[in-house]
Amino acid sequence: MKKLTAPEVAALDPYAFMAVIGKRVIHPGGRASTEALLNRARITKTMNVLDVGCGVGTTAIQIAKRFGARVTVVDISPLMLERAIANVKDAGVGELVTVEHGDILSLSYPDDSFDVVIAEAVTMFVDRGRAAAELARVCKPGGRVLASEFLWREPPTVEAREIFLGQVCPGLHFDTLHDWVDIYQSAGLSAIETDTGPFEMMSPRGFLADEGFAHSLAIMGRVSTRPANIRKMAWLMPRMGKAVPYLGYIVVAGHKQFARV
Repeated sequence: MKKLTAPEVAALDPYAFMAVIGKRVIHPGGRASTEALLNRARITKTMNVLDVGCGVGTTAIQIAKRFGARVTVVDISPLMLERAIANVKDAGVGELVTVEHGDILSLSYPDDSFDVVIAEAVTMFVDRGRAAAELARVCKPGGRVLASEFLWREPPTVEAREIFLGQVCPGLHFDTLHDWVDIYQSAGLSAIETDTGPFEMMSPRGFLADEGFAHSLAIMGRVSTRPANIRKMAWLMPRMGKAVPYLGYIVVAGHKQFARV
């Protein structure tokens, strides 16, 4: 894989930086939110699943191994796709997982293509209503659309809001549980279900829970052996610390109804 220059590392958004240093779980709720999402997805071996904004492919690999389902994964980032392809190969699930370039705002698949459509921490970076509608469009009638997103678990301080939305993740948009439910209902989904929990991806406890002890050590090794990574982590962690007490995740699960005749 291409080794990034120091300026390129400095310019990475937090998600891309986590991928570069080898973190496998890089969405708001970590493995806990993925488990909540999969519990509501009701995936079986015969289903075709679409994972939009797949990141490094961790969830798709889990679906393939756990359920034996076929998974198509897409991401708009070449860096994420590169790592997803490598991870799928290393996991030995290449026969079940197909990695493709794709944009959540304009998916290349026909209407009603997939039994289950998932998106972890994607719609909050783009036009949320348009993205949710696109997820619903490619889902088969009777299928399920599921997403995990950030939310404020409690109103943040002005400082925490400015640091997180202005410095750490500029351009990010998210609000309350009710806002997210409204977005997915407006996309045409019904029987909306939700789960919520804390944001622990960057806390020591959450890091260990998501990555395990050995892999956490390997990640820290990648950080500590390169000055550019050390500088990036030293910039990121204090800022994340300001926002983490207010942050959480929401999993939204909805059903696509059959068309009325």
